[in-house]
Formats: sequence, structure tokens, C-alpha cells
Amino acid sequence: MITELKELKKRIEEVKKYNHAISILSYDFETVCPKKGYEDEASIIDFFSNEAFKLMNSKEMKELIVSLYEKRMEVEDELDRKLIEKLYKNYLKKKNITNEFDLEMNKVFSKAGISWLKAKKANDYSLFKKDLEKVVEVTKKAVLLREKRFDNIYDNMLDDCEEGILTEDLDPFFDSLKKGILNILEKIKNSKHEIRTDFINRKVPIHKQQIFSDYLLKLNGFNFDKGYVGQSEHPFTTSIAKSDTRLTTHYYDDMFLSNMFSIIHEGGHGLFMQNEREIDHKHYINNSVTNGMHESVSRFYENVIGRSKEYIHLIYPKFKEIFKEEFSDVSEEELYEAINIVKPSLIRTEADEVTYSIHIIIRYEIEKKLVNGKLTCDEVKDEWNKLYKKYLGVSPKNDSEGILQDIHWTSGFGYFPSYSLGNAYNAMYVKKISEAMDFKNEILKGNFKKINRWMSDNIFYYANVLTPKEWIYKITNKNLTPDDYISYLEKKYSEIYRFN
Repeated sequence: MITELKELKKRIEEVKKYNHAISILSYDFETVCPKKGYEDEASIIDFFSNEAFKLMNSKEMKELIVSLYEKRMEVEDELDRKLIEKLYKNYLKKKNITNEFDLEMNKVFSKAGISWLKAKKANDYSLFKKDLEKVVEVTKKAVLLREKRFDNIYDNMLDDCEEGILTEDLDPFFDSLKKGILNILEKIKNSKHEIRTDFINRKVPIHKQQIFSDYLLKLNGFNFDKGYVGQSEHPFTTSIAKSDTRLTTHYYDDMFLSNMFSIIHEGGHGLFMQNEREIDHKHYINNSVTNGMHESVSRFYENVIGRSKEYIHLIYPKFKEIFKEEFSDVSEEELYEAINIVKPSLIRTEADEVTYSIHIIIRYEIEKKLVNGKLTCDEVKDEWNKLYKKYLGVSPKNDSEGILQDIHWTSGFGYFPSYSLGNAYNAMYVKKISEAMDFKNEILKGNFKKINRWMSDNIFYYANVLTPKEWIYKITNKNLTPDDYISYLEKKYSEIYRFN
């Protein structure tokens, strides 16, 4: 038993080195690789990814995993058992995927990523459509190769992203959330309160935005000795290694709020990664956190903290200092209201808190149909535009602000619901942090050490070892519900828009 466990960890350590290299190459590809170099760099990433797959799915490795899983109850260390269980679940999903098919999938995803970039810049969905069809095809094929799977193909993809959360959970969740949000949105539409917005699209030099970004990240507790910030077309965060967390943002000189909240959001992901337990790394169960757990944290910092009246009061002096030429006439209250203005819009990443989940519901409805064969890639653009008109009353002027705005579908499906689940999770656990401390006052004082310590002890601590349903129940003693999030939105926006 001990010998087998040592051999398993030795092999994982070897795979880990490949994954480290892949992460660095992928970060380079997204941030600094020249466009003429995309295909060459993508082919190298595909090669290393396939080599890592071969090691992880070799005959010897599979035999080790199966043997240890059968004897797992004899393993004394709980975290070693978690590792074995995690590897066995992955083994069941991948056991019938050949090295050749894995390489084929990687190539499909890489090519889709490149064509998406070209299509987005050209405002032309037709340049991406064929590659999207191939992504649908290979992801479905991978699911159908599983011996143990859910009948609903899309459920398998959801489970990969958020273990145990399926359409039977999400359909009623989104139905309730949609009704609650549309009700709040109607009240806001009827409000007579005017919010000043004339300064939102003023030109702001990129170098000033970079200074402000660094200030916000340091204030929130991001450790630059273990982290780095780059620029990419679509902001993201990645854990290269235990002490190497990298995030990106995208700067627009006429949309300073875009970068401000991208950096707080990605910084939230970064804080999660930088505060994973040392023991989780030692047992190779780090990065077991689900997408919804991660998004709950990033959106906790972005919205619950970042868009709060207390946080704006805290950062306002620095805001006026850095942007004195651009925003000398903008008051603290005007800034707070402007960043919380509710206005149905086209771009998910720029959406306000109230309408944000409608963007997710649209994507959920589309990819559920797309994966289950009820919608074709020829029809998906029209369906997208139809749902935006139906739910938000807006229509894309071009494909870049419509069907091409997100990169997610270049590598599979099932991720988007995680954002709304994240909103629901953090609305549930913000009640707990408010019981533990005077939460709003700690934000006002900029006491992020205390806030982050609570997050480490209560939110981050169990995330690698529990399923989402177990995790949120352990934190809140409640099952997943959208009710707390709807109540949070109702209270906050009734104060801003002056409705009861």
C-alpha cells in the first residue's frame, strides 16, 4: 500500500512538471504571443498536453489508481484518500479516451481559440462557426466514451464543472432567479431616480489605469511576490504553481470601469489560489476547487465588496489622486451610483449586478440545446440575438458584441452556470461573515487582513475536499438557493433607486 502510494505520487510529480510548462506556455499564448506565432505556439501546447495525458493515462498509472481505490479504506491519511478518489473519478471519465483522441481534442480546442480571436476582431461569426461545430462534436464524443455517464449529455459537462450540480438543480434555480431579477428590473425601470453617467466613457490613459489596478490588488491583499498581472483579450487567472499565480486584465482607454472590476474580479480568483492550504499542495489535491466555488470568491470581491458604498468611500481619495485630471468633478456618491447603474446591455463582463445573471441564463439555455442536439451552430447566432431581445430588450449591432464576446465555447461547455452559482453561494455566506464581524465597517477601514483570514478559514479551507453542495452546507448550514442573492439585490438596489 505505502509503496503503491509513493509510486503514485512520484508519477503525479512528473505530470505536474508538464502541467507547469503547459501553464506558462498558455499564459504566454494569451498575453504576449504575436498573432503570426499563434499556430506554432498552440502546436507546442498541444504536444505537451498530450504527453501529460499519456503519463496520466498510462497502463501502469491506471493500474495504480484502480488498485489504490479498491484499498482506499486502508489508507490512513484522509487527504491521500481524497486524492485517490479524485484520480479514480477522472480515470472513469478518461479510461476510454486514447492518446490519439486526446491530441485531436487539444488541436480542435486550440484551432477554435485561434479562429475565435480572428472572428472576434473581424466581427464575423462565420469564421468561427465550423470550429464551434468541431468543439461540440469532440466534447460530445468524449462524453459518450464514458462507461458511466448521465443520460443527458449536458449533465456530464455540468458535473465536470460543478460536481453534483445538474440540470435538475439548475432549471428550477434559474427559473426562480430569472423571475426575481426581472421583478427587480421592472421596479428599477419605473424608478424616477436619475444617475449621472456622463463621465463613464471619458478617456483615461492606460498607464494611470495600471497604477490604479496595482493599488486595488495590493489593497485587497493580492501578493505580488507570488503573483503577476498581464494583459489579454479576455481577462483570466491561472495558477502556474503554489507561489506563482498570474492574472490578466484588458484595458480600454474609454471604459476605465471595465478594467477596474476585471482586476478586482481576477484578483479574487488570485486570492483564492494564493491562499490554498499548504497541505493540499503536498497531497496534490490543490486546484480541486470547482468553477462555482471560484466564481463565488471572485464575484464576492468584485461585487459584494468592490461595488459597495464602503469600498468606494475607502478608495475614493486614491481615485481622485490618480485621476484628478479626468474626474475632478465626480463626487463619491456619483461614482458609487455610476458603478451600480442598472441598464440592460449586451456585454456580459460589463453587465451590472442585477442583469448579469440574465446573460448567464441566456448562455445556459443555448448551450443546453446546442449540446443536446436541439440547436445547430447555424442557428445559435439567431437564438442568441432572439434571447437578448426577449430578456433584456437589446440587440447586438455586430457579432463581437453578440455571439463572439466570450472565449469559453472554444474549449467546451458547462462553465457559464458557475458565475450565477457563484453569486448565489457568496450571497449565502456573506451572512455568515457579517455574523462573525462588522463586515461593512471592516471594508470601510480597509481591514482586508481580517476579511481574508475569515475567507481562508471558512471558504478556502474545505474547498478542495468537499463537493459544492457539501461545501455550501458546511459554511451556511443551508442548501443551495437563489433566495439570498435575490434578497441582496432587492435591498441594495431599492436603496440606490429609491423604491420599496
